[in-house]
Formats: sequence, C-alpha cells, structure tokens
Amino acid sequence: MSYPSIFNDVIGPVMRGPSSSHCAASLRIGRLCRDLMDGDIQEAFIEFDPNGSLATTHKGQGSDMGLFSGFLGWEAYDERLPDYLQAIESAGIKIEIKIHPIGATHPNTYQITLKNEKEERKMIALSTGGGMIQVISIDGATVDMAGDYYETLVYVKAADRVFDFLTRSIECDALEVHQGDLAFIEIKSNKFLGQEMLDELSNFEEVLFVKQLNPVLPVLARKDLEVPFITSEEMLQYNEGKNLSLWELAVHYESKRGNISHQEVIDKMSAIVGIMENAIDLGLKGTSYKDRILGPQSLNFKKRLDAGALVEGDVMNHVTMFTSAMMEVKSSMGVIVAAPTAGSCGALPGALIGTARALKIPHDEVVKAMLAAGIIGVFIAAHATFAAEVGGCMAECGSGSGMAAAGIVELKKGTLDQSLAAASMTLQTSLGMVCDMIADRVEAPCLNRNVMAASTALSCANMALADYDHLIPLDEVIETMKKVGDAIPNTLRCTGLGGLAITKTAKKIEAMLAQQENAPVQEGKKFFKVC
Repeated sequence: MSYPSIFNDVIGPVMRGPSSSHCAASLRIGRLCRDLMDGDIQEAFIEFDPNGSLATTHKGQGSDMGLFSGFLGWEAYDERLPDYLQAIESAGIKIEIKIHPIGATHPNTYQITLKNEKEERKMIALSTGGGMIQVISIDGATVDMAGDYYETLVYVKAADRVFDFLTRSIECDALEVHQGDLAFIEIKSNKFLGQEMLDELSNFEEVLFVKQLNPVLPVLARKDLEVPFITSEEMLQYNEGKNLSLWELAVHYESKRGNISHQEVIDKMSAIVGIMENAIDLGLKGTSYKDRILGPQSLNFKKRLDAGALVEGDVMNHVTMFTSAMMEVKSSMGVIVAAPTAGSCGALPGALIGTARALKIPHDEVVKAMLAAGIIGVFIAAHATFAAEVGGCMAECGSGSGMAAAGIVELKKGTLDQSLAAASMTLQTSLGMVCDMIADRVEAPCLNRNVMAASTALSCANMALADYDHLIPLDEVIETMKKVGDAIPNTLRCTGLGGLAITKTAKKIEAMLAQQENAPVQEGKKFFKVC
C-alpha cells in the first residue's frame, strides 16, 4: 500500500515550469541519473514510446528542461531553468532523443542510457503525477525507487559474501540483491554508509564499485512506515471520541507519515502558503515571458473589477483574479507550488487565499485550510491519480477543486462532515474532464479550467455549508475517478492529439510558436538531436 505524504505527493514541489509531471518529475529523474554517473554525464540517449505522452509533449511541457537541468544538478526552482539548453551545451553533454516503440506500459516512461569515458549506465523511470517519480529499472535490473531514501548500490561480481557482510554490519530499511547487466546490492537507508564502511567494502575482491543516489523528495520513507488512516472512512473511525477537525486530522496523518512533530507539519505548511501568497502578489503586478500564448489576463480582470464593470461578488471575483495570477506566474517561469500539480497550481491557492483575502481571514487560518485540503489530496493520490496523462484534467484541476472545497469549508469553520461533503460534490462535477492543451503549453484551456475549478469549489463549499446531501461518499467518488480516468481515450490525456489541441486555430498557434524559436533552442544541434 502506498502512503502519500502531503508535502511529497500533494502540496509541492516548489518549482518553476509549466508542468510538475514533466518539469519537476523529470528533473528529479535527471538528478538520480547524475548521481548514478557520479556527477559526470557526457552523453545521454533518451527513448520515448510513441504511444505515451512524452513523445508529443517532452519539449513544449518542459520535460527536456527538467531532465537536462537534473543532469546538471539544479533544483526545481532554480532561476537558470529557462537557459537549460545553453547550459547543457556549455557542459558538453550530448543529448539524443529517439521516439520508437520501447514497450512502455506507462505514458510517462523515460528510458535513459548514460555514458562517460569510464562507464555506461541505464535507467528506466516513470513520472507518476504531481512531480512524483518511480525508478523501475537500473542497468537491466528491476527496482522500485521513489526518491525518498538514501540509496546505495554496491556493484559486485558475486553477491553472497558481500551481502552476508552487510547484513551483519549495517542497519538499514532494506537490503536486496538485484541481477541485471551487472549484479548489485541495493541499500535503502535514512543516511549513506560512512567512509569507514565504504573502505571496508573496497577490500572485497567481489566489489566492483559503489553508487550513492541522494533522495529527491522532502519527506523520506522508512521501514515499517504506518499511517493512522488512508481513506476518509478510516479517518472518521480514527476520529471517534477525538472530535478533531479536518486540518487537525491532516496534522496527525502527516506527523505520523513523516515522523515529524505536529508543529513541524504546521510550520512547513505555513512556509508553503507564504510562497503561494508571494506568487499571487507577484502575478497581480503583471508578468511577462516570451514563450507563452496568453498575456497577463489578471491585469485586465483587476482593471475591469476596479471600474465596476464586472458582476458583483467580492469573494468570487477575488478567487478568479488570484487563480489567474498564480497561473500567470507559472507560465512566466516564476516560482510556484504544485498543488496538486503545476498545471492546476492556480485553483487551490486561488480559492483559499482569494476567499481569505476577501473575507479578511488571517494567514494562520489559511494554513489550516491548506492542511485540510492536503489530506483530501492524500486520499486521491493513494486511490486515484494526479497525472493528466493517466486521468485527464479531472486528475489535476478536478482534484485541486475537491481539495479547495474542503479547505473553504475549513475557512468558514464548517464541520468535518461538511468538508467531506464539499470534496465529494466537487469531485463529482469534474468526472471525465479531458486534458487537451493548446500548442502544448500549459496555459489554455488550463487557465479557464483552473478558474472553473476554484469557482466550483466555492459553490460546492457553500452547498455543503448549507447541508446539501452529497449522496455518494468521498471514497467511492475517488474510486470512480480512477475508473473514469482509465476510460478516457489516450488522445484526451495530455498528449496534444485530441480536443482543442487539434483545432485549426490551435495548430496555427503551434506553428507560430515554432517559428519564433531562436537558434539555440532548435533541435538538431550537435548537443541535442531528436529522431
């Protein structure tokens, strides 16, 4: 059973770029690749399956930017990200991308061969949604890495004697022998082996070399990890006799999941809300960026709002404007929080911070509301998906909307049952929402859908506060999301092969953007080849 973390899987990462599934996840994969090569990558051969999402979106949605930046060792929020191609060329790393059948069963599959003068290593990894990853193969051996451990790989000619020594000599969360192109022993732990132990391993004639892969997630896993609940029904059972609110239950969950104190959970969320607030304020001042298809729409909204030209409704208008501002910061490569994804980063903070500002609700209460939203996201991450490549926009804007509805109820001091009802009703409205971005940019119809998601969250929160009957329990709605996502055609799941993405006007915009690209970004350079 997977136990998502609010800060790993749901509200985060802090990043730049249009897509967490593409930018942040690929950067994390790239950083693991860098560690696998001891920081020395000279060539990278990257293979994408034509039936997956990456074949058509790797460039426009920032997968190349993220992956190559990871090769360079950058963070997901690094201000150098837009200049990744020039940096790759300066670093002398030759890149080749080939799109051909590789038998991938997941739409976001990276098959990567890495070389330098001394060695060649291979990795297959998945982007599973919201910046989360799974490494499934290293050097031909099946593995299961999420980037939430310190991973030590001891490559050996023969494993038995070395494995016995490690079993006796170290404490770790997992110790396993893998047989691929070469045999290696995988050690999962909360820290790397000390130098003394590495020196002892070097004395074994069976040991060829050792690789150390740093964790890329903020909250680490651990052996025998447990959580107090993993569905809303289990949460209600846990709460019997405790009378905790949804945000308090979220703190209980994340404290147990991350092995941190309740106050640390609150402080982490307070810092994240601060980043969101700063991004919205930045967006309201106006943003600019060359490679985008929408200008700063929120400035027009604010101008019309101030002039009294819009339909009255202070809270809804704040929500719309704040959601727009956040999306515009994302599209201009500013720092945002993927919540639950970068493509849906506007709805949740736009709804909660917009409502709070309109009603003059303080920061601390927004933090509680964001925690309440986060635990709803945990249930979605555990039993459905945040990846549009798997579940369409229902998985992104739909999920953000359901989370926001529960958070708004928390802002208004509603009951636990009302928060769950709000999330259920909101998620019911998003079933089947497709992902069909125009010109492969996460801007349109993404902006509209984020605003719709935030607006729906506000409406459903009010319905729940008025004790509307949501009928279907939240857990059953989330199960339905998974089934509906599986039924959405591949062309409507973030591939750019259907819906609005293939309209005549969308194709004209796509062609126009291609013509605007300057020489260093063009494919076919000596350091970057696509075939």
